[in-house]
Amino acid sequence: MQQPVVLVTGSNGQLGKELQHLADQYPQFRFVFASREDLPLHHFGLAENFFIGIRPQYCINCAAYTAVDKAESESDLAELVNGEAVGHLAALCKKYNTKLIHISTDYVFDGNQERPYIETNPTGPVSVYGKTKLRGEHLCLKEDPDAIIIRTAWVYSEFGNNFVKTMIRLMKDRMELNVVNDQIGAPTYAADLAKAILEILVSRKWVPGIYHYSNSGKISWYDFAEKIKSLTGSACVIHPIPTSKYPTPAKRPHFSLLDTTKISTTFGLQIYPWDERLGVCINRLNS
Repeated sequence: MQQPVVLVTGSNGQLGKELQHLADQYPQFRFVFASREDLPLHHFGLAENFFIGIRPQYCINCAAYTAVDKAESESDLAELVNGEAVGHLAALCKKYNTKLIHISTDYVFDGNQERPYIETNPTGPVSVYGKTKLRGEHLCLKEDPDAIIIRTAWVYSEFGNNFVKTMIRLMKDRMELNVVNDQIGAPTYAADLAKAILEILVSRKWVPGIYHYSNSGKISWYDFAEKIKSLTGSACVIHPIPTSKYPTPAKRPHFSLLDTTKISTTFGLQIYPWDERLGVCINRLNS
């Protein structure tokens, strides 16, 4: 029997790299990892030729424009990658009977509530990045109602650029750091999200719709930094500051904790504590 083909777009990003790292553990699938250069999703004709060539049974869309602050001045590019290209991909998945998992973000919310966001809470993005990701969600489900969308938050990994690696670098270079303490959420170890996605494929239980995924817990960026400091043995002094003292081009949600009950119960996934998984990532970085 032929192995189902799993197409992973955006394969050079954090999540794409973690999926590559895990692929050997899932020999029942044949993985095709496609970078932005391999598969330019906004070029519909080229993307369709790619689909015709490999005929994927599954597609995991990790491709995204993720430069949150830069998106404020590059809104057309962010819209193309996070919006229109997602609609193109979903249309291809529908046409070629490919089951699509698309990755979205906590930035689709305004951050004004004080309890974890469930999938049916009203959206209201406060940044260009968030608005383009929300448009991607809408186009995804419009073109392919059978798709699964997974919103995630505060993603980090030993691959790529992220808060954990930036903090480790800065703590080596500086005696003191300021980190905001009034933006609340929970981090996501990309390796855990990658594993969760592959477990959904293995389960053969396909339930379309929107889901939330992050590690468990409730912290601020300052709490995150303090734990990184503790796990790395740094002597750097970290000062908690309000967001108002650290202005950025893009506004961030004040509160973006995601309720992961739906994804864990629907697919039988275990949600691991954020601090435990941060330790695993730092151990991998040190090995």
